[in-house]
Amino acid sequence: MDYSPLPLPSEKLEEGQQKQLMQSSLYVALQALADRRRGAGKCYPLPVLICLLLLAKMAGETRLKGASEWVRLRAEPLASSFDLKRTAMPCQMTYTRLLQSLDAAVLTELLAAFFTRWEAQQRYGEEPSRLQTPQSARQHNHCTIDGKVVKATARQEQRVHQLAAYDVKTGVVHFQVNVQEKENEISALKPLLPASFIKGRNFSLDAMHTQRELCARIVRFGGYYLLVAKDNQPTLAQDLADFFNDPPPDGRFEQAESWDKAHGCLEHRHISTSPELNEWLADRWAGVEQVFRIEQKTTLLKSGQQRHEVVHGITNLPHKQAGALTLLTLKRDHWGIENRLH
Repeated sequence: MDYSPLPLPSEKLEEGQQKQLMQSSLYVALQALADRRRGAGKCYPLPVLICLLLLAKMAGETRLKGASEWVRLRAEPLASSFDLKRTAMPCQMTYTRLLQSLDAAVLTELLAAFFTRWEAQQRYGEEPSRLQTPQSARQHNHCTIDGKVVKATARQEQRVHQLAAYDVKTGVVHFQVNVQEKENEISALKPLLPASFIKGRNFSLDAMHTQRELCARIVRFGGYYLLVAKDNQPTLAQDLADFFNDPPPDGRFEQAESWDKAHGCLEHRHISTSPELNEWLADRWAGVEQVFRIEQKTTLLKSGQQRHEVVHGITNLPHKQAGALTLLTLKRDHWGIENRLH
């Protein structure tokens, strides 16, 4: 079943076909949004405006100015597709006012539900029960959490800093909130992780969130964490560095590596994992099952210049559930929130 950002066709369809199209039409799903605009400002229906922005985004436009220009250059076919009475397309300010009036939380929830249903249909057809199999569950439980300053506000006195939770496999944004002026990402995250959301998920976060309280909460509610140790946890970072720099000769270790070539770069990642520090760390870091060290070497193919980075971290994923290669993949996939969402 192919989803579509366009409205349903006007010609008569059989009942089964009509139901299938309604389930797969994003335009129909967006009609559930409340339109908060004033009456004088409703020249274009709200679902139409959001779908126009979505189409421009899918075409590669990353800025509002570029999106409005992309739509304007395709005025006639778009007006025909959306059955608009006018062929003149909205200006950039129309989109700006629309986005300011939207309830971001409601829109995020609506889109997440729509694309989850669409992906389930694409993957499993008429067998939604397969979503409950252990293999499928493992493929759909990696949630990355990261914060980002909104680019358009970077030079303003009061910058907008957003914290988002992103599903790696589906691209669904579970939540996206602004970090308030007198708080940081750590305090903003606390109320966003209820027990029902944590259970069964793998969470990867940046070094800021490597906190004992967060680890304990994730373990208590049946989730899994993958965290890196840096300057905000100097004792943990030093313990891990000392361990991997001078490993015990009879210690248990597993290793894996990967190669990637893209965007003019060749990246080599090597990971070493071990359960040897579990007892040493257990009283401070709840549920720890493995520690790891990742070395990444990046070579710029054009110039031959190289960059080298070493990262240490901890996880409560057991070795039987997540070996070295799995941890390496999870750590690499964490940056999907940066590359695909931010």
